[in-house]
Amino acid sequence: MSPLVEGILLFCLGLAFTLFGMNQMSHGLERMSGGKLERVLESATTTKSKYPIIGRLKGMIMGCGITALVQSSSSTTVMTVGFVNSGMMKLEQAVGIIMGANIGTTITLWILALTGLSSDLWYVAIFKPSTFSPILAIIGIALLIFSKRTRRRDMGTTLVSFAVLMYGMTLMSDTCSLLAGNPIVSDIFAALENPILGLLVGAIFTGVIQASAAALGIVQALAATGVITYRAAIPIILGTNIGTCVTALISCIGASKNAKRTAMVHLYFNIIGSVLLMSIFYLLDAVFNFGFMDTALAPVNIALIHTIFNVAATMLLLPLGGILAKLAIKTVRDKHDGKEVPVTLLDERFIATPGFAVEQCSTVTDKMAHLAKGTMYNALSTLNKWDDAMAKTIIEDEDHLDRYEDKLGTYLVKLSEQSLNEEESKRINQLLHVIGDFERIGDHALNILDSAREMKEKNLVFSDEAKTEMKVIIDALEEILELSFKSFFDNDMEAANRVEPLEDVIDVLQQELRTRHIARLQKGDCTIQLGFVYNDLLSNIERVSDHCSNIAVDLIEVTQAKFDTHKYLNALKLSPTEQYSAYVKEYTDKYMLG
Repeated sequence: MSPLVEGILLFCLGLAFTLFGMNQMSHGLERMSGGKLERVLESATTTKSKYPIIGRLKGMIMGCGITALVQSSSSTTVMTVGFVNSGMMKLEQAVGIIMGANIGTTITLWILALTGLSSDLWYVAIFKPSTFSPILAIIGIALLIFSKRTRRRDMGTTLVSFAVLMYGMTLMSDTCSLLAGNPIVSDIFAALENPILGLLVGAIFTGVIQASAAALGIVQALAATGVITYRAAIPIILGTNIGTCVTALISCIGASKNAKRTAMVHLYFNIIGSVLLMSIFYLLDAVFNFGFMDTALAPVNIALIHTIFNVAATMLLLPLGGILAKLAIKTVRDKHDGKEVPVTLLDERFIATPGFAVEQCSTVTDKMAHLAKGTMYNALSTLNKWDDAMAKTIIEDEDHLDRYEDKLGTYLVKLSEQSLNEEESKRINQLLHVIGDFERIGDHALNILDSAREMKEKNLVFSDEAKTEMKVIIDALEEILELSFKSFFDNDMEAANRVEPLEDVIDVLQQELRTRHIARLQKGDCTIQLGFVYNDLLSNIERVSDHCSNIAVDLIEVTQAKFDTHKYLNALKLSPTEQYSAYVKEYTDKYMLG
């Protein structure tokens, strides 16, 4: 095998280690945050400001800080696209974050520049990756092997990934030293001194590997050998800013128009900033003839140039953020078809940070719960007074509940496949159970609406005795709805413990009402046709109370380490506690039939 081919293979191996280490380190840092960074970003940008520039400046600072923490501008940008797609953030608010992400990503290059340190002084040598990376790797492996806590294992993943990243950078630097004297390599870098070609190479290569920091890390590895000059490096550095937009453009496929506009803002910012600054720089070079352009540069110079250009581009274009947003809106135009784009908080991009995604699911499930509860109350109201507009609303709301269950269920299943801690797993299991109960409550509301419609269309009227009895069980149903939903919304254990005793009372009421109904049928006080409606109502009321019981039991299950639903309910029926019996007596007295 020729030295050139062997060198290229080793270089590719180093690149693979670098990309893997960078990807896993970023993922580990995001997991360690537990969704806190996303919540900070959301809260920081949703506050309104009288002056748009203040809002963009605030977003820029947040975008810079979060990117520096997760070591990935692509992650911050994709996160921002997700916020805009979900309707949690407006396009104008996203502009500052995108600009800040470009500044935050420069921190990665300063860390990678440590591979170029060379000194015999001990206090300099300790900052060399070859000195501290093995120690970090050993600590990380120990955390992964011996620790069972998710947070510590995430820290272990981050430390090991950082060591792998630094090893990849060192391997690329060493390989570049072997390739430096090859005439083919020299000719390639001579061609890259053309500004336009260098810009295109930087953009295309970064777009392919979807990591600007990794692309610039390669340039740093080359700079360590002295084979690349300022004239060749500067266009490549600016080109990587354009290439990194590919990740955001891919992530917005199938997303809302505003999410696509966010990706376009990212693209326009980097293209305009890179082209404008490169034009200004080369114009000044033509006038003043910078003498350093044909000299070799060090890895730290790559980090410095990248930082200067990104900060300069942000300062120039931050006041023009509104224009960038308008340009993106003109590029991705609205289709005036009268249809409103549905807004959902369940964006696929959030699954990468399960802690935040679980919170989003909780928020959406709360909305579903409120809708289910409201739909049931609306359906019960139609028994007393029919309203065509209300009937239409109930039908639409029941359809929305079906969509909620479908969307939430699919999203939660995908989320359950991620690496989760115990608390997140319990919460996901609880949500997967309760969304089915909320959807079924909507179905029973629709059934009650059908009974009310049948009574209206056929002019059926319950006897005074039947009305009185029905009011008793409906009052009990409304109380169990209040208790079960309160337990869900507020994690109220006292309310949850009251649900099952009341459900027992409703079961007894239902049986008693059926017995009394049969007696009225035998006396001729009630018709068969009206009896069918009466029985249907009782069946739906009893089943709704069952779903309320499920909601409460799910909360009790989450709070206990070991729990079996069937054993729990059977134990209550066979050997009721003193408190349980007291609750049953309380509700029996409260909802006593005349």
